[in-house]
Amino acid sequence: MSPTALDLHQDAARLTAQLVDFPSVSGDEKALADAVEEALRALPHLTVDRYGNNVVARTSLGRAERVVLAGHIDTVPLADNVPSRLDEDGVLWGCGTSDMKSGVAVQLRIAATVPAPNRDLTFVFYDNEEVAAHLNGLGHVAEAHPEWLAADFAVLLEPSEGEVEGGCQGTLRVALRTGGERAHSARSWLGANAIHAAAPVLDRLAAYTPRRVVIDGLEYREGLNAVGIEGGVAGNVIPDECTVKVNYRYAPDLSEEQALAHVREVFDGCGVAEPTVEDSSGAALPGLSHPAARAFLQAVGGEPRPKYGWTDVSRFSALGVPAVNYGPGDPNLAHKRDERVDTRLILHCEERLRSWLTA
Repeated sequence: MSPTALDLHQDAARLTAQLVDFPSVSGDEKALADAVEEALRALPHLTVDRYGNNVVARTSLGRAERVVLAGHIDTVPLADNVPSRLDEDGVLWGCGTSDMKSGVAVQLRIAATVPAPNRDLTFVFYDNEEVAAHLNGLGHVAEAHPEWLAADFAVLLEPSEGEVEGGCQGTLRVALRTGGERAHSARSWLGANAIHAAAPVLDRLAAYTPRRVVIDGLEYREGLNAVGIEGGVAGNVIPDECTVKVNYRYAPDLSEEQALAHVREVFDGCGVAEPTVEDSSGAALPGLSHPAARAFLQAVGGEPRPKYGWTDVSRFSALGVPAVNYGPGDPNLAHKRDERVDTRLILHCEERLRSWLTA
């Protein structure tokens, strides 16, 4: 065993701590992918494949149903995060504890300790989830090896505080550009200020009332917000261009095309050019009425909640695989400087999944 080998015999809380000590910021996941692959190849009941820094392991027991347990191994960049440590209250601190190395630890523990599950299992560990959609490792696997992801149901171990979260919101980011005429600021009447011309865009955003949509008993809350504004050439120049970047988080009753159409409608008449789409990822319906989802919810208990934000359940949905979010992290702590996870939730999620897969 190498000095950096993962110890899958320790409980999921301690394994989470070991995973956190592997820095794996998006784009720099190779060391952790190597360790995950090494640990899984040591398990004789699994077939292991790798594509880039994405590792997929599967049982082949001939069960009537196949379930995917999936999680990303990357984190956001470290930015003066609280150092990794386990406190006396059983709370583990550090970058990635909640999103989502605690979920990855649960995946690894199930892979190691449930050699003969009642459903065939596929374990997916993928890179680059925290960055632009075109870099997402799960998307790369889906394009190159869709057969690796074939399943009847999927559980994404994204942080959900030990509760089932159904579906996910879609996300659309566009750039709205206004134009003007450049001039010296001492003779501003000779120009037209593009930043001033963006005022109607900001007025529409300030007055906007986001929808609340109920689907399968879950209420999704939308949001349309400016997330950036750029303009200006120099301190003595009237700017001839301004760009407002807008993010629309929309409920899963809309397609990507309908979301873009709504954004166009909101800003119609504001004097902006055609919105430029910078990023778009579709939503996913909860799918809680699917028999596999109902069985999972009954096994793990609790009341289902909507997923606020986008997750890769959307990719599984596009593949025709119903999926839910279920992991030990607290989504409200993801990406925070003081990110942390209650280790009792890690152990609880592991126990609930093991019970579901061995009953």
